[in-house]
Formats: sequence, structure tokens, C-alpha cells
Amino acid sequence: MEPVIEDDVVLLTVPADVGYLGVLRTATAGLAARLHFALDEIEDLRIAVDEACAMLLAIATRGAELECRFSVTDDALTVEVTVSTVPGARLPSESSFAWKVLTALTTSAAATATGGRATITLLTRRVSG
Repeated sequence: MEPVIEDDVVLLTVPADVGYLGVLRTATAGLAARLHFALDEIEDLRIAVDEACAMLLAIATRGAELECRFSVTDDALTVEVTVSTVPGARLPSESSFAWKVLTALTTSAAATATGGRATITLLTRRVSG
């Protein structure tokens, strides 16, 4: 029987306002450092989280909150950011510059927008040994 490895999960909710993105960037850097990510990997992930949040802020409802879920495993950090959106909101297309930034800075990126909520999920696996 294979042992079940539980992820460490950190949930952080902040107002959907650019003034609070520093809190999410700092949390991202701290968790990535805990995984012994290299400094350049940490900075790439901070930039990716910032870019994902900027995409979501552009379509957020007034007074919304950014819900950020960090899942930590032995060699990866998954960051899932969700916000309630205005009616008819659309995320940038996967061919947009913003999306190319996300995919260049992370192992993988995905987005969903349904039921008045949008989520961007970023997975980054540690490259350094």
C-alpha cells in the first residue's frame, strides 16, 4: 500500500486591490523558499503570481476578494487564485502576452471562468537540486 502524502495548504484572502498584491508575492516567495527553490525560480514565481492577479483584478467585481490557495508538495508549489467576476468577464486568450508570461515563468498554467468566478492555477516544480 502506497503511503498517502498530504499537501501543505495555505489559504490567503485579500481585497481585490493592487495594494494587496505585495502580500501575495511575499507569501509566494516564502513558500517557494521553504521548498528550497533557487532565487531566480522564486522571482519567476513572484512575477507569475503578480501577472495572474493583474489578469483577475481587471475582471473582478467591485469589493471582491482574491482568494489564494497555495499547495506545497516536496518539489512543487501550486498557486490557485480565484475572484468573483463581472458579468460577461473573459480572461485574456492563451495567445496574449500576459498568458505567454505565465507559461514562460511556470511549469504549467491554466484558467477557468464559470459561474461568475475566475480562477488561474499556476504549478511550478523546483528545477534546482
